[in-house]
Formats: sequence, structure tokens, C-alpha cells
Amino acid sequence: MRTPGAAAFFVAAALGRVGVAMTGLGLVWLLHARTGGYATAGLAAGAFALAEALGGPQVARLIDRFGQTRVLPLCLLAHGGAIAGVLVATTAAGQIGAAAGAGAVVPQLGVLAGARWARLLRGSRAGELATAFSLESLANAGAFLLGPVLVTSLGAAGATTPATALAATLVLGGGAALAVQRRTAPPAHRASVHKGRFRPDFRLAAANLALGGYFGTLPVAVASFAAAHATPAAPIVAAGSVSGLLSGWAYGLRRPAAPPTRQLVRATGCLAGAALLLPFAPSACWLAAALVVTEAAIPPTLVLLNVLTEQSADPRHLTQAFTWNNSTSAAGSATAAWLAGRTADAAGASAALALAPAAGLALLVLAGRLNRTARPRAGRPSRRGSTGCRGRARPGRRRARPPRSSRRW
Repeated sequence: MRTPGAAAFFVAAALGRVGVAMTGLGLVWLLHARTGGYATAGLAAGAFALAEALGGPQVARLIDRFGQTRVLPLCLLAHGGAIAGVLVATTAAGQIGAAAGAGAVVPQLGVLAGARWARLLRGSRAGELATAFSLESLANAGAFLLGPVLVTSLGAAGATTPATALAATLVLGGGAALAVQRRTAPPAHRASVHKGRFRPDFRLAAANLALGGYFGTLPVAVASFAAAHATPAAPIVAAGSVSGLLSGWAYGLRRPAAPPTRQLVRATGCLAGAALLLPFAPSACWLAAALVVTEAAIPPTLVLLNVLTEQSADPRHLTQAFTWNNSTSAAGSATAAWLAGRTADAAGASAALALAPAAGLALLVLAGRLNRTARPRAGRPSRRGSTGCRGRARPGRRRARPPRSSRRW
């Protein structure tokens, strides 16, 4: 935070993310109050989330090409206009269409802040990226704790329109404050955009998809469990959330010596192992204790996936790479939420909770593959001119190449 310019863009993005966290739920409260049912409200919220997942990578491509300071103001204007369209629309089709438009251009403020951290800490300070991304994970977790509570409180009090307006104000205000900060913004790559098209790392995309499966399973499964055991769900969810916040803070304070891929295996192993306890929970206390351990592994996992993304992505396409992480995670979350709901209705809460360790085990397998592919092969020469043989390499000497006819093509 003492890095010049860091505190300003971090605070701006954090405030804007509170508004993003309020928007989807705010649409549900607003349209339920207007229509008296959840059909239009649910469709509008789903359209917002789907458009955000599909439109995010396209907006990120424009940001990589033209820069944050040029594209972000246009996104804010379009998002504000779409939210205004939701407020003034009188038909279900108009409300759903406006909600989809708002989702397609909603600014990915966490992604933009992550790209700025990567620019500021690239090079000799690259080891501090894990700390910066831990700070971002705390801001994200805090936003998605505060935002839903705030919008629910306003919605329950009957102030559904002010709740949606407040969400839009936070998004527009935080985004505008970020857009005017040119000094820390990554440079545009308009001249080099045609030299290399962005190709996502599908291993990291699959890992984020599996992590999204865990995210989508838990809210539905915990709510089903609480209803079946006649116990409130809020304390169970709160225990896991507090554990995640503390874990993210603690992880950001340390400097692990192990490579990121090995750390990812450890974190996902903890996640998968603790999640195996969830389906066997006989009581709310058991479930809360298992969630405390499971949620403690989430922030390190998110941070390490972002670190690996930053290491593998071309700086010209970094915003797109981070956005793909968000989009695949959102797709996994939406699919898992639907599947958990169907499973809870058909087989009960324990069966729905069993989807969480399944997602955790899939994530562990993917982390293991990333770790194996990151290790150098025995005998393979390095990029710095080593011979690949035992002993110290001598400067100026290279291993003799075999005759051309003996090469393997």
C-alpha cells in the first residue's frame, strides 16, 4: 500500500466492487417489488450474470487494446444508462433486456486493479504480487459480505429503488475514480494487438471452473441443510466467511518459499480434504466447523491462480487473462448452483453438499497437473546455456548439436 498510487486505485476499486456485489441482488428486490413475483426478477438477475460472463472478455480485449482510461468511462456510461433503463422500463422484456445490457458492460474493477498491481510490481518486486492479490481477495470478500447485507436491509425496508440507485452510484463513482488515475494504468497495446491473438490457458480456466463449482454449491446446499435441520443458515455462512477473511490476511503477510504450483497443490488438498467432511455433517456445528477449515483454503487458492495467470499471460493480454478467470468461475458457479438445487430437491441436503468435495477433488487433480508440467525435465538444458549434464557449465561452451540427419522431427 506504500507503493506510489496503489492506495488510491485500491480504495476506488474496493468501493466500486461493493456496488457490483449489490447489483444482482438489488435487481431481484426491485423487480419482485414491482411485479409481485420472482419470475421476472430471477430472469433479470440471470440475464445480468450471463451477460457479465459473456461480455466481460470482450470488454477486456478492448481495454488491453485501448487502455483502461479510454474504455472504462464508456463502460460506466453504458452501465449507468442500462440501470436507468431497468428503473424506467414498464414491461418484463424491457426490464430483462436492460438488466442484460447492464451486465454486459459492468466494469470488472477487481480485474482492473489486479492489472495495475501487476504493472507496478513487475520485475524486481514480482515476489510481492501474492501479497497484493491477497489484499484484493480481502477487498472482494468484504464487498460480497457488505453489499448483499446492505441491499437486503434496504430491500426489506421497502427502499428497493434507492438500493439499486446506491449500487449504481458506487459502481460509477468507484469506476470514475479509477479511470482518472492514469499514472498507474497499464499502457495500451493497440499497435501490437494484431501480432498475437490472446489464447487462454485452459488448465487455469478449468481450475477456475472447478472453483466456481464449489462457490455455486455452498450457498444452495447450506440453505437446504439449514431448512432441513430447522436452524438459521446465517451463522454457518458467517463462520466460513470470517475464516476466509482471516486466512487471506494471514497468507498475505507471509512469503512462502515453495513455487506457486506446489503451494496450489497444498491449498487445494486442504480444500478437498476438508470438503469431504461436509456431506457427513450431522449438525449445524459440524457443518460450521468443516466450513471454517474449507473456507480457509479459498483465499490462497484464488491468489495462487491469479499469480499463475500473471506469470503465464502476455502483458499485452493480461486484462483478458484475469477476466477469463472470472468468467469461467462464474459459469461454474451458475451451473453448480442449478445442479445443487436439483440435487437437494431430489436427494436431500447431504447429497447437495457432496458436490463440494467433488469440485474440490477436481481442483486438486488440476493443481497436480499444473505442478507436474511446471517442473523442468531431467537432463533438459535450461534457457541460460547450461549443458544439461552434471557439473558446472562453463561460460562460452555449448553442447554440440547432433548431425542434421539424426534429428527427430
